[in-house]
Amino acid sequence: MRARSPKGRGKYARLGLSTKAPLDPTTHAMLLRQLYLALFEERRFERAQEVALQAVELGILSDVIHQDVARAALALGEIEVGLSHLRLAARQGPASRRAFHWWTLGSTLFLAQRYDEASAALLRASRWGTRDKPLYRAHLALIQIARGERLRDITDIVSNLANAPCGQGYGRFVLGHLAYAGGSWKEARKYLEVFVKRIEAARPSISIALTGEVDMAKATLIKMAAN
Repeated sequence: MRARSPKGRGKYARLGLSTKAPLDPTTHAMLLRQLYLALFEERRFERAQEVALQAVELGILSDVIHQDVARAALALGEIEVGLSHLRLAARQGPASRRAFHWWTLGSTLFLAQRYDEASAALLRASRWGTRDKPLYRAHLALIQIARGERLRDITDIVSNLANAPCGQGYGRFVLGHLAYAGGSWKEARKYLEVFVKRIEAARPSISIALTGEVDMAKATLIKMAAN
């Protein structure tokens, strides 16, 4: 877990998995997950998916592992496989992680322009959410705008996210597109440029997982630059 590179992470995970001593299920699952992360960051998505599926069978942190399977599947372009594992993560996860799983499902459906399904998932995330509720509510608003709905409380939604800790990371993507939809292009450009720069500088597991969001943010920036 302290390895500084995917290669080092994979090396130590394989060493642990090759031991002749019995492995308890938790240690086995954690070693497989570290191997998965190494393979994912090396963009060996098919092999990463295989390793994550092995880890699922152990029944340890199954919701987290289903998220891992989904990320590899989505990177391979297998959207239905990814969505099925995200749904399993949302159903199996404990209350403390359930909102995150529903939000991840909703954000994936949003990128796929499946707005009705995305809205249903984000509604569930909003109900389960606590600390990150402003992000879930704002993301839901973005989906509703994409569906052609008119929102009355958009100012409060944007303000709540902008002033919340969750507005500093992924929240920039949501804030940028809300500002763009509202015609505040200067604000939109600021938020989206920060988001893209931050994600492109992040560790590979994050930048790969958020490729769709980065591509959408760049496309929006190009639209504004052309007008």
